Amino acid sequence: MPNNVEDFLSTSEEQEIVEAIRVAELNTSGEIRVHIEQTCKGDGITTRALDLFHTLKMDNTKLQNGVLIYVAIDDKAFAIYGDKGINDKVESTFWDSTKNVMQMHFKQGDFKKGLIEGILKSGEELKRYFPYSDTDTNELTNEISKG
Repeated sequence: MPNNVEDFLSTSEEQEIVEAIRVAELNTSGEIRVHIEQTCKGDGITTRALDLFHTLKMDNTKLQNGVLIYVAIDDKAFAIYGDKGINDKVESTFWDSTKNVMQMHFKQGDFKKGLIEGILKSGEELKRYFPYSDTDTNELTNEISKG
């Protein structure tokens, strides 16, 4: 496991992840972001993901279809948090297969592949409920945020 947030991914790996977000968003009107921090601050991984979701203003999408993939390096933990528009439409196990794919790669130490596979799978999964349309605008940056 890398020692700090800056060493978690190389610059080229970050660029590949940003490109995966761009590609995934060609399938869906959903907005996908990745946030990485050293350790989970607060009352647990899910609560922290929700806090960051609001801090990053991901709850401002028109269709309430933002998705945050949050990674806490030292805690060896991650969460996928979907906005209300998604959660109102999908079953409670919606993110399980995406989490499983990511976890498999993370356990092997391949964080870039885990994130890319999770992002692309998120785009595919969201396509059923929030298909891409020609009028879509990219409402949120695709850049990785760090804390």
